[in-house]
Formats: sequence, C-alpha cells, structure tokens
Amino acid sequence: MSELDEKVFAEDKASYVPVFQRYHIVLDHGKGTYLWDVDGKKYLDFLGGIAVNVLGHDDPELVWAITEQAHKMIHCSNLYYTQAQADAAARLVELSGLDKAFFGNSGAEANEGAIKIARKWATAQNPDKVQIITARMSFHGRTYATLTATGQPHYQQGLGPVPGGFTYVDYNNIEELEQTMSENTCAVMLETIQGEGGVYTPAPGYLQQVRALCDKYHALLILDEIQAGIGRSGKFFAYENYGIKPDIVTLAKGLAGGVPIGAFIVKEEVAQAFGPGDHGTTFGGNPLACAAANVVLHRVPEPAFLQHVQQVGAYFKAGLEKLQAKYPQLITEVRGQGLILGAELTKPGRDIVNAALDQGVIINCTAGKVLRFIPPLIITEEQVDEVLRVLGDILAKQ
Repeated sequence: MSELDEKVFAEDKASYVPVFQRYHIVLDHGKGTYLWDVDGKKYLDFLGGIAVNVLGHDDPELVWAITEQAHKMIHCSNLYYTQAQADAAARLVELSGLDKAFFGNSGAEANEGAIKIARKWATAQNPDKVQIITARMSFHGRTYATLTATGQPHYQQGLGPVPGGFTYVDYNNIEELEQTMSENTCAVMLETIQGEGGVYTPAPGYLQQVRALCDKYHALLILDEIQAGIGRSGKFFAYENYGIKPDIVTLAKGLAGGVPIGAFIVKEEVAQAFGPGDHGTTFGGNPLACAAANVVLHRVPEPAFLQHVQQVGAYFKAGLEKLQAKYPQLITEVRGQGLILGAELTKPGRDIVNAALDQGVIINCTAGKVLRFIPPLIITEEQVDEVLRVLGDILAKQ
C-alpha cells in the first residue's frame, strides 16, 4: 500500500461520513472495461459503478458530448427550454411507449417522483386510494418515501417514524398480492428484476398477472428499472421481455453513462395529475446530463448492441452454471438475465470479492451471499472467461 493510498484513507476517515464499507484501493482512471488505481494496478471492471458505466470508461463519443456541452452550457434553470433535455425526453417516450418524461438526478429521485405522481393521480379519484404495495427484498432508494418503499427493514432501522401507506408482499407470490389489493390500492411498485435483494427475475407469467390485477383495481403499475433498465437485461427496458407495459417506469444509473441523472416516464392520464408547481428540481435534466444521456439513448437501443448483451450475458450465465455444477457446495443457484447476473453462495461473499480484487477483478456481493455481476455492457466473451477463471481459482481454495 503506497503513501498516496494511506493519505487518501486518512483524509476519508477524518472528513467523510462513514456510510460505505470501502475496499482499500484508490481508483484513478479507466479505459473501456478496465480501471487503474493510483499505484498503477489494472482491474477488470465487472461492477460498472453498480450498473452505471454501460459504455465503459472513457468512451470517446460520451466524453466528447460532455465536453462539447460543458463548453456551451453546463446548467440552466428548468424555467427555460434546452434542446438536450427535449431530445432526451422525446427519445425516452419513443422507446418506452409511454407519453411523458421527467428528469431528476438519481434513482431515488425518480422513484420519489413516481410515488408522488401516483398518489396525486389516485387521490384525485378517491382520497383513501393511497396504498402502495412493494415487494420484500426490494430496494427503491434512500429518501424517506423510497426507503419506506424498500422492503428490507434493516434499511429503515433507527430512522422512524417512516411515511405510512406502504404494504409489502413476497416477490413472485401472486396469491399474496391479490389478497392484499383492494379499491384503495394506489399502485403496485416492483423492480422488474430485483437487484440489491439478490438478482431475482420474475417467474413465468408473474408480471402479466400483476398487470391484470392493477387493471382490475384501477391501480397503477410502477416498474423500477433503475438497475435492470438501459439495456442490461438484453432489451432496452426489462419489461419488454415479458410482454407488458407499466403505467410508470423509473430509470437512472446507466441512463447517462456515469453522469448523475434519473427519470420517470408515465402514461398521459397519469401525467395530467401534475400541474405547474406540483413537482420540480433544480439540477434534474440539466444540459450536461442530458447531453450524456442522448449518447446512451442513441447507442444502447441499437439492435446490434442489445444482441451483444444477450449473447455475452447468455455465455456468462452458462459459465457461472458450470462453476455451480463444479462447486455445488459453494454455489446454490445462478440467476438473472442479460448482464444482470447473480450467483448465490452458501457462505458470505465478501472474502471472495476481496480475493478477486487481489487478482485484479472487480466484482460485488449483495444480500450478503449473492455474487452480483453488472459490468459495462461492452464486455467481451474473452473477458468473461478471465472472470470465470479467477472465480474458479478462488472457489477451488474455499
């Protein structure tokens, strides 16, 4: 460990609120699917900033768009129009099949806005129509409303009282959802693919049945695609894999390739619930973020790009399943779709993540025992082979 590492660690300990369990490396720069630390060590990045760096690092087109826009104008108030924002909103509407978009700065803001507009829409019909149903093991954000929507009690511990009106059901349990819904249900809010909770995909027919129940009770279907959207599942929106359309969908993470942004997209009927002054943002949808988003919105939906995600994702999943077959005492299940994949372990995964880091591979563990792989969408099969080799070596020593 270098003197520079020690200096950064000391500054962080002295000055930064201790909310992250950081790994003891100081990253300096990246190129493509690789990162380098301040000591010059090279790492293969299979975390992608937690599903953010969809085009990898130092993508020339993305960097140029950001640079060009920074020279022109980084920020202006949302009291005025900008071409970059108008283009990004129009593209999201076109891709989603919904009608109106709103930009914030993060996934939590996108979900917060979705919750607000859903409640405004529902209570205009019935003041008691406030119940929002979410899934256990979900994750929707860190603001008070999204924290409460998150179906994991440990995130809420010590932070009460939390807002009311939220009810939890098991993901993929349609019977429990049906028993929980009523005419007072405002919305059902689900991650299309659960990410932080352990990479869980919907069971066959589940989302279609949820859609039908929402229609039955005149409730909104909100799909959180903060992590699973932007091409990660092999479709631009993960819900496209299941033949349904939500009333509201939320995005963030990869939407601008690394520049902070979030968005919710709604159908026209819901959009009309908001008027001037009902919602807003200072920085959301600023020209810089939208210029970056327009690069992603141009590149990722291309059929060849999505086909690459499907092909490499299937190759990677098959490789993980071979590791599971070889080490069944360590890997109990491989889950996921496209390039959002998880391997559930029989033991905590942090030691494996640390061992991979020592060998120059950045991976992640979520929900305690699930190795999660959400790399840049530009990874190759050869790079997948490298990660599988490193994992195999580590598992052989467990």
